[in-house]
Amino acid sequence: MAKKIHTHEISGPDVSERSYGVAPPAFRLPDTTHIGGVRVQVSDLVRSVAYYEQVIGLRVISAGDTTTLGPYTDDRPLVTLQTSPGVTHANRGAFGLYHFAILLPDRSALGRFAAHLSESGVRVGAADHLVSESLYLWDPDGLGIEVYADRPRNSWRRNGRELAMTTDALDIPNLIAAGRGLAWDGTPPGTTMGHVHLSVGSLEVAEEFYHRALGFDKTVWSYPGALFLAAGGYHHHLGTNIWSPGPSPSPDQAQLLEWELVVPSEDDVVAAGRSLQSAGYASERTGDGVTVGDPWGIRVHIRTKTGAAYDSPLHSQSR
Repeated sequence: MAKKIHTHEISGPDVSERSYGVAPPAFRLPDTTHIGGVRVQVSDLVRSVAYYEQVIGLRVISAGDTTTLGPYTDDRPLVTLQTSPGVTHANRGAFGLYHFAILLPDRSALGRFAAHLSESGVRVGAADHLVSESLYLWDPDGLGIEVYADRPRNSWRRNGRELAMTTDALDIPNLIAAGRGLAWDGTPPGTTMGHVHLSVGSLEVAEEFYHRALGFDKTVWSYPGALFLAAGGYHHHLGTNIWSPGPSPSPDQAQLLEWELVVPSEDDVVAAGRSLQSAGYASERTGDGVTVGDPWGIRVHIRTKTGAAYDSPLHSQSR
């Protein structure tokens, strides 16, 4: 999220999973659906690995032609980096990645991370979204990264069926104080990929693909120029916006190549693929799941929670 909005007539703490949001008309993603990892193309693999280790606090899980990074003390892949000759800096006005969002397990961890960034002199943005507190960064190629922590669900508010989310100033001194002066020693256990936020060409087309065909609930739809979607009552697993003019990035630019959507079972993979096919979107079976390109060519890999991230050679290919 990037633009300021204040939501009025917001109701109180009744935010049970079914008290807000709009379900899709047919197939609905299971409640335990979540984001897996992301695969991005960068211009300089060594430089990017150093950034994700030293600034973000991830650690290398595997290295080679591609490098996969995850949290410390956890082998869960969150970010996979790859490059090829001639790749250039990202075009921030292109469709595709707005940011991917790394979710820390608690506010204390986010406070330690904020202090680490301050001490390191890293350029950072910040926002209070009511449901979460967020810090925004850009990697060496200009790819957007959010690092955030959720507020307790019983503090979330809604406006009718819509979840209340804003972009307000973040109280950074108070956030840093929550870290209790402890050193940042990398992303802690429990760190996950919380959501992905995409720049698209049309919110109506994004709704057709991600809500009606893929099966996300709509959670926030009156935020200017944006639509937010989720499964299982989360505030959002996916953000979409029309704040960028496009077009899609060229193959030789740094960019998001693919992001993962993790569902509970093989039956759910099949059902999602069938729903996409019925809506006219061609999907292909790839390794442990189904891969489909959205209307802007952004690839989504739908897999089971038991699948190993990016274990198929198909996922080492750029689109």
